[in-house]
Amino acid sequence: MAIQLFVPNFRIDECLSEIRECLEKGWTGLGFKTAAMEDAWKAYTGLPHAHFLSSNTVGLHLALELFKTKHGWSNDDEVITTPLTFISTNHAILYAGMKPVFADVDEYLCLDPESVAERITPKTKALIFVGIGGNIGQYEKIVKLCQERNIKLILDAAHMAGTRVGGQHVGKDADVVVYSFQAVKNLPTADSGMICFKEQADDERVRKLTWLGINKDTYARTAAQGAYKWMYDVEEVGYKYHGNSIMAAIGLVQLKYLDQDNAYRRQLASWYRENLAGNDTISIVNVASGCESSTHLLQIRVSNRDSLMLALNEHQVYPGVHYRDNTEYRMYAFGAGTCPKAAQASLEIMSLPMHLGLSRQDVDTVCELLIRYAK
Repeated sequence: MAIQLFVPNFRIDECLSEIRECLEKGWTGLGFKTAAMEDAWKAYTGLPHAHFLSSNTVGLHLALELFKTKHGWSNDDEVITTPLTFISTNHAILYAGMKPVFADVDEYLCLDPESVAERITPKTKALIFVGIGGNIGQYEKIVKLCQERNIKLILDAAHMAGTRVGGQHVGKDADVVVYSFQAVKNLPTADSGMICFKEQADDERVRKLTWLGINKDTYARTAAQGAYKWMYDVEEVGYKYHGNSIMAAIGLVQLKYLDQDNAYRRQLASWYRENLAGNDTISIVNVASGCESSTHLLQIRVSNRDSLMLALNEHQVYPGVHYRDNTEYRMYAFGAGTCPKAAQASLEIMSLPMHLGLSRQDVDTVCELLIRYAK
């Protein structure tokens, strides 16, 4: 039987029960379930604000767009980012009409604070920190840099649902945290996300931006009393980025099991590490000290990554790569050669199968093949 990289796990009967309530009430869009998901996420993370979205990608765009107009940033202004991420991170900078500036990564595959410091200029207005695989890397040093230089910190927490540091959910020091609940994430729906601003005024404004700039959403208008609930104003150009109640219904169920599921992911990672310990040809990417990672990914580095993947595929084992150095893509080629550590990692990294359907025997099988074919 094939061993896949990702296989999402849904509590089907519970999800269908939540979805059924949406259908019976005739309310599948933005509404009572999205509000419930926002409340549940705030209670779970301890973050002060949360707004349910259609994806993580739109959240990154909204964060930059909101900060840009609020603070009067120009199209010449810069956002420091990583080349080792899914392209949506860096596309969001372009959506907002700003300039991505690539900084290099560290041993954790997260932004290296020393490289970041070298990239800061008077035009640097924001920084996007990607917690790849659920890891925090040297996040605390990044927070300090941003605070000292008055740089807005956007935490791309697409992989970090459930990541904690010192018992607290990551993100309380960021200006905004953006999560992903996409189909294969630790908290899977079909596709959705959450944006969590530190400031209440930013949370209030983003709710208008996600609903076309309208100052009262459909749910609020429906709940209102009187004959004038159709009366609303359009205060600025916005987008249709809000989440819907079907996705929120699934998310509410998945959230109940997130810590349990993440604990099993950490168990899988422990088995991988145990089996591969002492192997000279396979290097496991470490989790930063003090980080209780969501363990969305477990990544290794090998010198023969591409041939190793083919060998594993022949045995019906299907790992992945997270990610290709973005400066290798044509549209980000202007950054080529500026981040040598990320470029080297891009040639060596492999994400091992990591999902709730895996057994200890599956992990043993993958590790036996890795040891046999890695060089």
